[in-house]
Amino acid sequence: MDESDCIFCQIVDGEIPSHTVYEDDAVMAFLDANPLAEGHTLIIPKDHYSTMDEMPDAVGAAIGRALTQLAPVVENSVGANASTIGINNGEDAGQEIPHVHAHVIPRTPDDHGGSIHSIFGGTPEIGDDELTELAQDIETRI
Repeated sequence: MDESDCIFCQIVDGEIPSHTVYEDDAVMAFLDANPLAEGHTLIIPKDHYSTMDEMPDAVGAAIGRALTQLAPVVENSVGANASTIGINNGEDAGQEIPHVHAHVIPRTPDDHGGSIHSIFGGTPEIGDDELTELAQDIETRI
């Protein structure tokens, strides 16, 4: 996708209006136009990165700082005691707009939303030896 076609880049550039709640040099946060709950907020890097593996560590850290700061504020603003925070990283994960974005979705006991685990139909059967091998493989790639 060309950055000029990216709706989030257009929001950053002021070409599309948003209900911005936070902005610094690296990130911008605004209310989702199609919220899953009142207060559903998106946090995006100002520069275009389709997936997290394209993003510099410093930008990832800026998103993390914004999440830490905004999540409790968003929750308090809508009277929620919790939130689900998530990033769909890539099309196979459900990412609909190919620009990194983190969701802060305020949660209430009666919202019928479920946990992150509820988006999967089941869990794979993985033995302890396989977990050890996978952990070692991941560690060596970092």
